[in-house]
Amino acid sequence: MPPRTRGGYTSTAPRRRPTGSERRRRVQLREVEPEHPRHDRDETEEVLEGAPGGPIDRCILRSFHKHVAAKIWLGEDRAPLKLVNHGAKLQLWELDVERSRIYETVQRSGLAPLISCSHRVASRPMLSAFCERWQPETTTFHLPFGEMTITLDDVASILHIPITGSMISFSQPLRVDDANALLVELLGTIDVEASRETEQCRSPSVQLQWLRENFSTITDVSSDDDIDFATRAFLLHLVGCTLFADKSATSVGVVYLELFRDLSMVGSYAWGAACLAFMYRQLTIATRFEVRQLGGYLTLLQAWIYEHFPEMFSSPDMAYIESRPRALRWRPHVIPDSLQSLRERLDRLQISDVCWEPYVDHRAEHPFPDIAWFSGCIKCGLVVEPYHPERVLRQFGHIQTIPPRPFAPPRPDRSILLDQYWERWTDHVLIDHSRGRRCHYSGESVAEYMAWYDRISHRIVQPPHLRSGFTTDARSSLPSHTASTSDSRNARALRLLRHAHSILAGSDETSASHSTPSPAPASHSTPSPATRPFFCPPTFVYPPPASVDPPPASVEPPPAAVDPHPSSPVAPPAPAAGPTASTTVYVRSKRKKKT
Repeated sequence: MPPRTRGGYTSTAPRRRPTGSERRRRVQLREVEPEHPRHDRDETEEVLEGAPGGPIDRCILRSFHKHVAAKIWLGEDRAPLKLVNHGAKLQLWELDVERSRIYETVQRSGLAPLISCSHRVASRPMLSAFCERWQPETTTFHLPFGEMTITLDDVASILHIPITGSMISFSQPLRVDDANALLVELLGTIDVEASRETEQCRSPSVQLQWLRENFSTITDVSSDDDIDFATRAFLLHLVGCTLFADKSATSVGVVYLELFRDLSMVGSYAWGAACLAFMYRQLTIATRFEVRQLGGYLTLLQAWIYEHFPEMFSSPDMAYIESRPRALRWRPHVIPDSLQSLRERLDRLQISDVCWEPYVDHRAEHPFPDIAWFSGCIKCGLVVEPYHPERVLRQFGHIQTIPPRPFAPPRPDRSILLDQYWERWTDHVLIDHSRGRRCHYSGESVAEYMAWYDRISHRIVQPPHLRSGFTTDARSSLPSHTASTSDSRNARALRLLRHAHSILAGSDETSASHSTPSPAPASHSTPSPATRPFFCPPTFVYPPPASVDPPPASVEPPPAAVDPHPSSPVAPPAPAAGPTASTTVYVRSKRKKKT
């Protein structure tokens, strides 16, 4: 009998028949409920249901009240996440010609591309902004126009590691005593040293630096056993710095060492699927408001953003050739924008801003893998995550339809069933009817898709009343030195415009000193901040508009006398009452400071 579901989650508990008193109590609640609405629901959930940017229907995003986007909408904020990136550490253990035997084994394992394609720089604001749009229930990014995610095709094209083969499975968590035994058996360390290392890590893990210090000096002239030990240590160091980089930032789990017991079978694992499942889980953990760090293989996430949003974030490498992994196509750099600015940029994203099929030129060297249509669960050890290609059909060049409700992954202890399910992946790919038709244009969807998506999703992350923007009201109310902190390029433009205004004001003053001074009306006041351009300093006062009626003749001062000696210096006119006089005094004092 298949397990039934409760609220979308699998339940294997035996069903208990309700007693008579329970049935009577349920009948009484049904009778009372229409007259007395319930008040025992979470207050945050009630606020989010009615929020313009929140999901109206919570049938999909059931845990949204714990999401960081929900806290941001309520006025709280979170700083950019701390990133766990080991791209620089890979350069500390190089496999040169003296270690060719180790490199040959690594190359047969299918993990050799990870040595060269890892990014050494990762952008905290950019990755944090995308992490805020990750939804654990659907394992997709929720953007203003629909859902997107990292697919198996993305992993294969970006990293060039195998995505087919045996699933990486562990029956149970590794204990510290078992970890010490693995270190002695597979790495040749002594028991005391292994115990000391796991005790220092306070977990069944070893430090990455410890692996480099003890095994990086072994060369081809060493014994066969030492070379095998060094090869296993290098592979453990490699996956700890890339595919399975956790939030410890300095260590790697010894449990992965079991995968390298037989070095001839290392290439038979689906490393790409395991990397994707681990990345999904790290993104899910980072969606909680109290989390401050993001793990996983950040090169995969960053390169995926570069591929699908090239005009917004990417910096391509012109020397790239298509035979190499697509991660090498980009030159990683730190985005100068702040996290709030990137939130607003993502809120304004449109379908035309996305490159839906970025690997068209790459298909000659790397054809599309059919396993990318697999619909089911992928896993990495005890980490099990759902994989839903039917929710991102536009990334495969098909028209997006309303997808079915996402399924919850089963418990990790049912690993045997998941392994069998994965081994027969050809029986669990989307059929042609579920894939739909090919797109007539990029990003096409059915007519009713956006109405459905707007009801179940959280499309906008930054609340409208907390947006910085570049409008007149938002900019004029800020001091001149903080007029634009969200974008460095706009800040530079503001400084140039202010400098131009000071030059123009100075030239007007010089021309006014050689001509007859015009009277200044006293009935005009300083314009309000809302009427000034945002690049104008708050202390700058604009002259009255031309449409204002002139002052009465009685107020007009007598005309100035003409100087009979033009060679003599012209005395500055007396300051008149009104905003024009205050403007003249302000500009003149500013010019004196400069000289």
